[in-house]
Amino acid sequence: MRELRRPVRRALLVGHVVVSVGWLGLTLCLLVLGIAGATTDSAATAEAAYRAMKIFGDWLIAPLALTTFASGLVLSLGTPWGLARHWWVYVKFWLTLGAGLASLFLFRAGIDNAAAEVAAGHPVSDPASLVAPPVVSLSLYLFMTAISVLKPWRLTRRGRAARAARAARAVRTSKTARATPRAPVSLRS
Repeated sequence: MRELRRPVRRALLVGHVVVSVGWLGLTLCLLVLGIAGATTDSAATAEAAYRAMKIFGDWLIAPLALTTFASGLVLSLGTPWGLARHWWVYVKFWLTLGAGLASLFLFRAGIDNAAAEVAAGHPVSDPASLVAPPVVSLSLYLFMTAISVLKPWRLTRRGRAARAARAARAVRTSKTARATPRAPVSLRS
């Protein structure tokens, strides 16, 4: 992929940060609702918490997860960071993919089951299954935020090879520029 122009890259970066923070905020809300549903003595409060989780899950998980993943992928491919040149980018890619798939297919299924149970007038059979996923997700998102800011670790093997190739091209270009004779400059007008 060709490198993104600066205004496009900046706009995409702002969008990526906004949807990523939205996904983190959604996860925090789902955690609070899961805890409220699991710890309350009120059946009405538990039902309201699980129904609210279903609304958030149905309307927000997929768009936020997919937009975060897609914008991060385009940013990695369209910037010098690359997808597999730096370990921190590579780790974020796989963690985002895993968290997105788990949120879309596993966590949403658990939310749907809990909402169906409370709609039928039954208590949720495993309320901890609606608390643990947001805790894990929230931990992942905070870790990914930290490595985005700190950019730890070294280059990957691919990143080292790309850096060496750029350096070799720069040396060749420099030698070619020095070897090319220049026309004499006349001081007369």
